[in-house]
Amino acid sequence: MDPIIEVVALILGFLGWVMVGIAIPNRYWKTSTIDGSVITTSTIYENLWMSCASDATGVHNCREFPSLLALNGYIQASRALMIASVVMGTFGMVCTLIGMQCSKAGGDNLVLKGRIAGTGGLLFLLQGICTMVSVSWYAFNITQDFFNPLNAATRFEIGEGLYIGWCSAVLAICGGSCLLCACNFAREEKPPYPFNTGRTVYSVAAAQSRRDAGSTYDRNAYV
Repeated sequence: MDPIIEVVALILGFLGWVMVGIAIPNRYWKTSTIDGSVITTSTIYENLWMSCASDATGVHNCREFPSLLALNGYIQASRALMIASVVMGTFGMVCTLIGMQCSKAGGDNLVLKGRIAGTGGLLFLLQGICTMVSVSWYAFNITQDFFNPLNAATRFEIGEGLYIGWCSAVLAICGGSCLLCACNFAREEKPPYPFNTGRTVYSVAAAQSRRDAGSTYDRNAYV
């Protein structure tokens, strides 16, 4: 496995993991739209954990969602996917650091280190997929409510937190794909036996046995 690919994949996975940690607490997953409003007195913005509002004077008020079970299903699923993304990214970082050729943590067995690094790449890939599903699902519900003509409530637009999540997912998927494509998962092959044209001890013993058997048969034939 090329060490340069390992370093590039590790950097991409690390950046994706850091950006997941930035996207989760970001408050601007969705913001209230100003489309069609001449005067805006307050702005509402939400994320997976709380809802906030700011008025024209710059005062911000935030409140956490009071009940987990009262939330919409896509918010609960997005929470679970983002937390799973952080966990898999953490284990992916550890596996990649152990499996790198420049690391002495995994020993000198290159085949084993390649498999460990490949596991890290798989975890990075799963991290990116979980993040992508979470932010895309959340954005889909925002756009669905925005273009719903029967929606009389406050309409929201996509916030910066979702863009950070999308960038994180792309980086993690690229890093995991590089590791998976570059790692060698093949089993360690045994060296072939050398071809010997000379007679071995086994061949000599087999020839002697055939001669003994032949002589015994000849003796019995004249009885």
